[in-house]
Amino acid sequence: MKVKICGVTTVADARLAVDLGADFIGLNFYRPSPRWIDVEQASRIRRSIGDAARVVGIFANHPRERIEAIDREVGLDFVQLSGDESSDLVEAFGQRAIRVWRVGGADAPAPIADEDCWAVLIDRAHESLYGGSGESWDYAAAADLALTPGAGGRRRRVFIAGGIGPANVAEAAAAAPGAYGVDTCSGVESSPGHKDRARLEQLFANLAEGAAR
Repeated sequence: MKVKICGVTTVADARLAVDLGADFIGLNFYRPSPRWIDVEQASRIRRSIGDAARVVGIFANHPRERIEAIDREVGLDFVQLSGDESSDLVEAFGQRAIRVWRVGGADAPAPIADEDCWAVLIDRAHESLYGGSGESWDYAAAADLALTPGAGGRRRRVFIAGGIGPANVAEAAAAAPGAYGVDTCSGVESSPGHKDRARLEQLFANLAEGAAR
């Protein structure tokens, strides 16, 4: 089970997360978010971790030209599209795109379009912001999606997100055994944009313990 630590805003937090075992680091370019960072800071974080983890840029309804410019300047590995982007935009990034789909009022994801993307991330919807609410949901609902072929007959890579933290990461992973990874942000923070060492350490320890059962 891969781990994506999202909403990283400092070099120190990025390096800590990678040292503890993070596979992906998420950098947020959606300005209304309290975890938004500028391109200069994102580039510093990218350089600081090198190839030790994959770097994901988080976008929501950005123009394609802006995404491409940030992508080039920072040196992103993946582009996460968290807004209301068209399938054409998703497929423009193809096997570098992570498409976000959200759980609505019911505890089951809405039907996922058969788009050509590298992965799908399923999160709980927020009433006013893109990027999730930090609230948990029925993670088992993602299991079928993880086992259903996507575009071109390829098996979907599915990240589960929303309310995941040290206390429930093992249970979330076990609930969706076919999922590719878990994504966490506020669950490992002391305040928005500031990761907490103890919570990060506990997250990785609990995930490893759960996998060993």
